[in-house]
Amino acid sequence: MVKNITIFTTNTCAYCAMVKKFLDMKDHKYDVVNLDEQPERQAEALALSGALTVPITVVTKEDDSRDVVIGWNPSKLAPALS
Repeated sequence: MVKNITIFTTNTCAYCAMVKKFLDMKDHKYDVVNLDEQPERQAEALALSGALTVPITVVTKEDDSRDVVIGWNPSKLAPALS
């Protein structure tokens, strides 16, 4: 069961919009961290993903385990939501 979803984005990220649309279509609520507006959170995004790219989608489960999906990757995102 999904406890929380956080998406790290930027203002110019087209793939971020695709992740949001995918989650909206699946009726999942999510928090958005815009790294252009909150640059102090870039270290957090890097620590979670090991990547300097967005989107970074962090799916936290009820048991506090996390699935981190880098980029627009529905084949990894869909199973993380189940």
